[in-house]
Amino acid sequence: MPGLFDPITLRDLTLPNRLWLSPMCQYSCENLDGQVGEWHRTHLTTRALGGFGLIITEATAVLPEGRISPQDAGLWNEAQRRAWAPIVSAIHDAGSRAAVQLAHAGRKASTWRPWERPSGSSGGGASISVDDGGWVPRAPSPIPYPRYAEPSELTEREVGDVVRAFRDAAVRAVDAGFDAVEIHAAHGYLLHEFLSPLSNVREDAYGGSLEKRAKLAVDVVEAVRSAVELPILVRVSATDWTEGGLEVADFEEVGKWLRRAGADLIDVSSGSNVPAKIPVGPAYQTPLATEIRETAGIPVGTVGFIAEAALADAIVREERADAVLVARAALRDPMLPLRWAHELGVEGPAWPPQYERAVWQ
Repeated sequence: MPGLFDPITLRDLTLPNRLWLSPMCQYSCENLDGQVGEWHRTHLTTRALGGFGLIITEATAVLPEGRISPQDAGLWNEAQRRAWAPIVSAIHDAGSRAAVQLAHAGRKASTWRPWERPSGSSGGGASISVDDGGWVPRAPSPIPYPRYAEPSELTEREVGDVVRAFRDAAVRAVDAGFDAVEIHAAHGYLLHEFLSPLSNVREDAYGGSLEKRAKLAVDVVEAVRSAVELPILVRVSATDWTEGGLEVADFEEVGKWLRRAGADLIDVSSGSNVPAKIPVGPAYQTPLATEIRETAGIPVGTVGFIAEAALADAIVREERADAVLVARAALRDPMLPLRWAHELGVEGPAWPPQYERAVWQ
């Protein structure tokens, strides 16, 4: 069986290994214009030098109102595309491939970035009011996330506008040089909100049955596939960890619908649509990924507290997932793939020649 440092091909893209950088919000577009800058270049290219086979950007909004915070990255205009292009080029020069995670935050939009929440705010990620420079979040139904502002309900016409925004952002991603696109349908953001009966009580074409609640995610994948030939990844929350919410069994069908719509890999996470008690532990989400892989017949990535080389490699070799995504461990150690290859005793990514004096003996 292939291991963690063996290549994988998605469509026409061959990635050098199966250890990928998970998307992580940086909240660092300081001019509030969605244009990435030097922080993003340093953050992403450093991990590319460290040997991650695929670098996936943070959640990148397809519309201004789709940002989590005013400092979020965007790809809804040409200036943002031009800002991304040199960063993608730098990732390529460092030996990695780049994917952009396209997103809309839905009812969890217009929030303070984590280190700037007012001391009197009512909880983690409290909403920014319109008076303080925020905006009214949009959602499938006017149901607020606990302690967040109440969102306004999207009309069917506006849902169509969202689909077109994802498509147009994907086209800009191609022009910026990205190698793949990830559609964010997890973590309580807009597409997840439509999928989950806990946040979607609509009675139109986008609400009710599982098929109708999945329609927006499927429409987005179909629209992006119609416009680009790049591999499409879809990040999902496979369960809400709450009675009456999404369950991994739902993705036997949803995964097949996404595959038929043009998705090439499901990036499996979980939770964050409602507060829940989650049984966190090493690789705790991997069984969810494995079940989707087996029932939906599509390659999967897994993420979540995978911080040891042997564990990551075993997940791939035992066919529990096709790729492993790393987040917090990569913040602690940008050169983690180089270290893990050494620990496993396998041929891993090439060391930058400037760093070869540091190779483990």
